[in-house]
Amino acid sequence: MPNLPYRTGTVTTTATAVCPVFPGSVLSESVGHPSVEREAGCPRGVPLDAAHPDSAPHPDGPSPDAPPGEPVGAGPVRSGGPATPDPAGTAALGRAATEFLALHHEEEGQGCPADRIAAVHDEIARTGTYRHTAEELTYGARVAWRNSNRCIGRLYWRSLRVRDLRHLRSAEDIAAAAVEHLRTASRDGRIRPLITVFAPDAPGRPGPRILNDQLVRYAGYRRADGTVLGDPANADLTALALRLGWPGGPGTAFDVLPLVVRGAEGPPRWFELPSDAVHEVPLSHPGYPWFADLGLRWHAVPAVSGMCLEVGGVRYPAAPFNGWYMGTEIGARNLADTDRYDLLPVLARHLGLDTSSDRTLWKDRALVELNLAVLHSFDRAGVTVTDHHTESRRFLTHLEREERVGRAVGADWSWIVPPISGSATPVFHRTYDDTQLRPAFVHHPQPPQRGAEDVVPDLV
Repeated sequence: MPNLPYRTGTVTTTATAVCPVFPGSVLSESVGHPSVEREAGCPRGVPLDAAHPDSAPHPDGPSPDAPPGEPVGAGPVRSGGPATPDPAGTAALGRAATEFLALHHEEEGQGCPADRIAAVHDEIARTGTYRHTAEELTYGARVAWRNSNRCIGRLYWRSLRVRDLRHLRSAEDIAAAAVEHLRTASRDGRIRPLITVFAPDAPGRPGPRILNDQLVRYAGYRRADGTVLGDPANADLTALALRLGWPGGPGTAFDVLPLVVRGAEGPPRWFELPSDAVHEVPLSHPGYPWFADLGLRWHAVPAVSGMCLEVGGVRYPAAPFNGWYMGTEIGARNLADTDRYDLLPVLARHLGLDTSSDRTLWKDRALVELNLAVLHSFDRAGVTVTDHHTESRRFLTHLEREERVGRAVGADWSWIVPPISGSATPVFHRTYDDTQLRPAFVHHPQPPQRGAEDVVPDLV
């Protein structure tokens, strides 16, 4: 979609005037609004034009001067003072808003968006940002899921339920609402796709942020000898929580971390997750009774909380969202990766496999049994989970549906193809366009840093 230039001024159109955004559409009544260039119309059926989850900027936007992952807006997002005027940022935000609003009106059949675009540009000129309507926010969140190039489970993007909590800004309120998100999403194991959207960033007034990359994460306690008890991926967050005053859990490999929340004002704070909000599944195997004695488990709701929702140039830094797990996410990655729980050698020993050489394929055999245990356990517990063969077929159905309505589907092959039995799934045998689209879930600009001071006492 081309950027639509915007200029100051007022033009009055009549009932026979052509919509300046959708050439060929007729405005229903006489309206007065700042003009949008008629020559740069937004053609029907054009896909979104910008970037997605992992924050690589689209070649055409949003702003040639904005580094990857930085918000589009009228000035730096800082607390404690007014916004710094930034004409380039204002222009970029105006373009992003225009593209989003045109797309929303086109796909939802709302007619010519010229009046709404004019009102938004006026609001940006006055305040440095603008506020989405509830309908725009819902649509934007759903399309951000549709545009998630690394997600194989996008077939149900229209089913995403949106909790609009943009009025919440304090750490206490964010934590309480996040707990309610987990309770609502789990529904006694029948997982529902859900997003909770908190206050956005604005010039001079940053929004809140959840520092956990998922609402439920297991602690990783660094020992003095360099090893980690629990999940090494969460060692930084665990160290931060301990520095903030969290006393630590009971010292197991699956201690649930507290939420670490930075409100719109003030430093980060930690909040314990109540046990009734964390639905966990103990893992067992249909053919090996000893598997249950390993004490493995995993949580039911994969609620991603460490990314921003970006819609029409407005960034929501705290917007936890979830679908449901595909079994390989747990069995082939979280529990099996060498920089995570690294359980394949443990399982191989229990299975009596020959680990003297990779050519015995002991890793492959252990991996299949681990993934079988995950699917078996979730099914036995009545918790929603999908398998990689089923989800691969569903993804191709999603592609077909989108192509029928003229929409391109971006996809990252290295993420869409499952981490086990890839060539046995239909998504393996084709290529994908990794074009990055907006609205999107994008990463925060700066990841947490690890330092020597993060080492904590041995807890076992």
